[in-house]
Parts: sequence; C-alpha cells; structure tokens
Amino acid sequence: MESGCEGKNSWPEVVGWSGETAAAKIETENSNVDAIVLLDGTPVTKDFRCNRVWVWVDNSGTVIKVPQIG
Repeated sequence: MESGCEGKNSWPEVVGWSGETAAAKIETENSNVDAIVLLDGTPVTKDFRCNRVWVWVDNSGTVIKVPQIG
C-alpha cells in the first residue's frame, strides 16, 4: 500500500534487531520520521501520521513486526 508519505516507509530488514538500533536506522534512512519503540500490546492512537513509525518489540527489546510509517 502506498502511504503518500515522503521517503522510505517500511523497514522489514530490522525485524529481529534491538528496538533502539532499529529506531536509529529508521530515523537515519528517513529524516522525516520519529521512530518510537513500544512494547507489543501497548495501546496507541490509531490516527495515520507520515512522521511516525511504531517500532514494536517483545519483552527482550527485539523488533517483532515490520516497522512502517503510520
């Protein structure tokens, strides 16, 4: 799905990485976004924003879902 947002919008290569390392890579590759590391299951707002990427991690801090703009 095309997001209509500028720059790279999905980071499948970071699944399995530490959340903080993934967030740093995401923000380096698209300076328009803030990557926010969250524990899987944390409640979040459902609005779509081109400047936000949720980085979902498990209890050990490992990325478990493909981060994407939204």
